[in-house]
Amino acid sequence: MSIGTSTSNSLAADARSLDALKYATGNDPKAVREAAKQFESLFMRELIKSMREATTKSGLLDSDGEKLGTDLLDQQLSVQLSGLPGGLSDAITRQLTQQIQGRQTPSTLSLAAMGGIGKAPIGTTASQGNFVARHQDAAERVAQDTGIPAAFMIGQAGHETGWGRSEIRNADGSSANNLFGIKATAGWTGKVATVTTTEYIHGEPRKVKAKFRAYDSPEESFRDYARLIGESPRYAQARASTHSAQAYAAQLQKAGYATDPAYARKLGRAIQATQALQQRLQTT
Repeated sequence: MSIGTSTSNSLAADARSLDALKYATGNDPKAVREAAKQFESLFMRELIKSMREATTKSGLLDSDGEKLGTDLLDQQLSVQLSGLPGGLSDAITRQLTQQIQGRQTPSTLSLAAMGGIGKAPIGTTASQGNFVARHQDAAERVAQDTGIPAAFMIGQAGHETGWGRSEIRNADGSSANNLFGIKATAGWTGKVATVTTTEYIHGEPRKVKAKFRAYDSPEESFRDYARLIGESPRYAQARASTHSAQAYAAQLQKAGYATDPAYARKLGRAIQATQALQQRLQTT
């Protein structure tokens, strides 16, 4: 089986074809590299699918035609995101080379080996990449002052705002720069934006009117969030869990940050997606 230039433009279809591709490479370094790119393409496609599942859906674009279009777009994105210098394909190439040389068995080619992301990494889309790039500098400045990882803050901001597509807005349509859905409680003396939001009451979603804090800039939102997490006793366990995205997310939900019963799972995925994007941005 030969691997020509057309393969680099094709879509990775399934794991079985990739397994056959892996064993057809022989000792040809170019073929091994192409096989690695195909592995990464399949991997990224699954990650993008996971990220879409963690994003709130409006129900307006759920027709069969729209789903097919989204799936085809995800396939194309998976190809475009694969094969970049310093990406997963480099790690996969090393793994495949070791297998071919007899140093490892096929079972050792795990997700953890593909860049050390772990067993539940999350893929990325263009809108998510733009969101991370836009807020990276502000989040890093706040992280240096507070100790809360930038990826954790950006990931949560991305989840809360639909990666910038569903930001809280003022009455005049301008952004309230509230990236974390922090409400304007009785003690808040700053600007306020009143919007309709979804609250889970006894496990059921309900649309309600609520007042949220408004800021002059996204960085103010990051700082206010970090102040809330850093100073409130209820989030003490979250502050002690910044070693793990899932642990941090679980502690936030346990402390009552959000009413969504699946909040921890969704937030953990969003943070991991941000971490993957940050790694990607550092190599481009």
